[in-house]
Amino acid sequence: MYYNPPKPSKYNFDSKSKEPFKISRSGIDLYCSCPRCFYLDKRLGVAQPPGYPFSLNAAVDHLLKKEFDLHRAKNTAHPLMEHYKVDAIPYSHSMLDEWRENFKGIRFLHKKTNLLITGAIDDLWIDKNKKLIIVDYKATSKDAEVTLDADWQEGYKRQMEIYQWLFRQNGFEVSETGYFVYCNGIRDKEAFDAKLEFNIKLIPYEGDDSWIEKTLLDIKSCLNLDKIPKPNKDCDYCKYRRVASKFENQGVAYEEIENQGDQPKTKEEFDGKLF
Repeated sequence: MYYNPPKPSKYNFDSKSKEPFKISRSGIDLYCSCPRCFYLDKRLGVAQPPGYPFSLNAAVDHLLKKEFDLHRAKNTAHPLMEHYKVDAIPYSHSMLDEWRENFKGIRFLHKKTNLLITGAIDDLWIDKNKKLIIVDYKATSKDAEVTLDADWQEGYKRQMEIYQWLFRQNGFEVSETGYFVYCNGIRDKEAFDAKLEFNIKLIPYEGDDSWIEKTLLDIKSCLNLDKIPKPNKDCDYCKYRRVASKFENQGVAYEEIENQGDQPKTKEEFDGKLF
């Protein structure tokens, strides 16, 4: 079975425990998207159903790392960096492989909250001023030009800022400018011919990690709650659970649910209730 909740209790937050509780970069993003789903996951062990792995995206990620690593070994700039006039080279460090590894990554213990913050990066460059540049790889395939303008891409920006924050907390000097290496699969070829070609665009992003400190304090407060946070009206998972539970438990017509709106009508309807 692909999805088998709940997680063992040893992975859940325990307010009585003195051990640091690990929160990944994606966990922080989940809290920003929906505190209720975050609480269900980290406090109660009921995570959102995972998406299936994007094997083609993973292949692009793997090949990009190999390509940049060739220049890392030679201390030379990648042609993409030269094309976009980025005065930097790939950064070499003995911990790079660990920083890239899922479930390890770069770590920092936030002492105010006793939260161990982790994040696995794609790449690091270093500029002429010896500042580290955080680099993230992205892959897609669409006819339009790739940008960072969509609402759903706010998570990409938070991702970059968390990585910048993590390296700063570990004592590194980090450039405010990070880069997305965005690969866009070309779809207008006459034939497939057993190969997929990409246009690659380097997109700069000026990060601002000033929101992270307060967010970590809010996350700890959320974890310490005795009741599940209210549903987020913009969360598809919350909406699904609400509508499904109405059908399963009360058998009401869909039109009645729609008339009730996105939010519960009474406090008692949702407080402390799992769907």
